[in-house]
Amino acid sequence: MGLNKAEILKKCNNMCKNTLMETLNIEFINISEDTVTAKMPVNSRVHQPDGVLHGGASVALAESVGSAGAFIFLNEKDVAIRGIEISANHIKSIKEGFVYAKAKILHKGRTTQLWHIAIENENEELISMVKLTTLTLRR
Repeated sequence: MGLNKAEILKKCNNMCKNTLMETLNIEFINISEDTVTAKMPVNSRVHQPDGVLHGGASVALAESVGSAGAFIFLNEKDVAIRGIEISANHIKSIKEGFVYAKAKILHKGRTTQLWHIAIENENEELISMVKLTTLTLRR
């Protein structure tokens, strides 16, 4: 891609405009050689009726960060990334604060990618563990 870390994060955050990621206030905050991290606030906008983080919001966060990672690490312009399988285990509930999703690539194929995504609270306690498979579509 030829961009530095700050430019990549800015590009990821700009891609969120007018999408579900903007609705959920997902913000990409870090990138390393094999990980991408994003955060999401936990408040009434992402609660289920009993006042804790909705599992669907966690899954949306996980798919967002894993898909962005696939796009970044493939380093190709004319591709679209789609999540084709996702599995989440919700371990701990959270009512407020932030959750942080750190996606680590396990398999970086040209067509499919496998991601391990840990979602933690501000105290680094595991909230959800997600496995995501992405598909690369050539345009």
